[in-house]
Amino acid sequence: MAERKISRRDFVKESALAAGGLALGASALRAAEADTRKIPSYNPNMEYRRLGRTGLMVSAVSLGGHWKRIEKMVADAGRADSWIRANLNDPGFQKNRAEVVRQCLEVGINYIDACCGAEVTAYTRALKGLRDKVYLGVSWCEREVRNEGFRTAKALLQVLDEGFKANGLEYADLWRITMHEQSGRHTEGEVEEMMKSLETAKKAGKVRFTGLSSHDRPHIQSMIEKYPALVDAVCTPYTAKTKAAPEGSMFETMKKYDVGFFGIKPFASNSIFKGDSSLVSPDLEEDDKRARLAIRYILCNPIITSPIPGLVNTHQVDNVAKAVQERRQLDRTEKAELDKAMDEAWAKLPDDYQWLKDWEYV
Repeated sequence: MAERKISRRDFVKESALAAGGLALGASALRAAEADTRKIPSYNPNMEYRRLGRTGLMVSAVSLGGHWKRIEKMVADAGRADSWIRANLNDPGFQKNRAEVVRQCLEVGINYIDACCGAEVTAYTRALKGLRDKVYLGVSWCEREVRNEGFRTAKALLQVLDEGFKANGLEYADLWRITMHEQSGRHTEGEVEEMMKSLETAKKAGKVRFTGLSSHDRPHIQSMIEKYPALVDAVCTPYTAKTKAAPEGSMFETMKKYDVGFFGIKPFASNSIFKGDSSLVSPDLEEDDKRARLAIRYILCNPIITSPIPGLVNTHQVDNVAKAVQERRQLDRTEKAELDKAMDEAWAKLPDDYQWLKDWEYV
């Protein structure tokens, strides 16, 4: 594939052209999807889905920022009780992240979601010399509206600028601000300030598209409806138990407003697995199968753009890519196997992830 270079100077024009595809009708969109030259890290074995009205063609499975269980791959790089305390300067950690990123690009995965400052740093390092091969979504969750010190547009834009400078970024494809899990905790004024920051960053050409992360379905729906020009994409939970609610499904709102959708926690925070994610786990084969079943189930919903699991080795990268290639619909035996695996996952969810059970009907 020819080199794809984008600078902050010219990506605003490209972004407008991509979003403009929505007005051209279904036939034009099919033609755009067929132009694989415009898809970064295109691989014919990977499926690509349109990220809502942005027009970006994103791999049907992508790389989430979290590296939970990294300690199973790199000694002393992370802690089982707090994955985010990884030593970003540890050579083994950096090698692991670089290998995972390069394998993602090799199999056609072309979106990386970095949710916090450590993730942005780790992945921009891993992408050195490869920035044009991937779409990058960023958030600094610890210094965004969850923290009461960062609930003004001025403060949020300062965080964005500081994050770009510290990590050598010229732009981000998506800035999706991380809100409280229960977003009703934000005042109307705080939300207005947040949206002002997104609008300002987009107009200034610092970010191509904007959105939010939340675990509050009514809030997400209201944000999409109130700010249709700014909520280009949403990050929110989607597990192998998730299905459309009989009435008032959030999926209907996303479809109506043509919003991109990244699904977090596709493996229920690893609770779906029997083993420990190490390459020597006696449950490796079974866990690989469970991961593929979950990805296949999730992708049966055309509303979701891409689930974004955290992946801690290249074997896991290859496995989720394999899931995309497999038959999409689960047969009766496979569905029974996945149902059993998810029942087990629900039974062993840790206390701080019991809220995932609220995401069965969406």
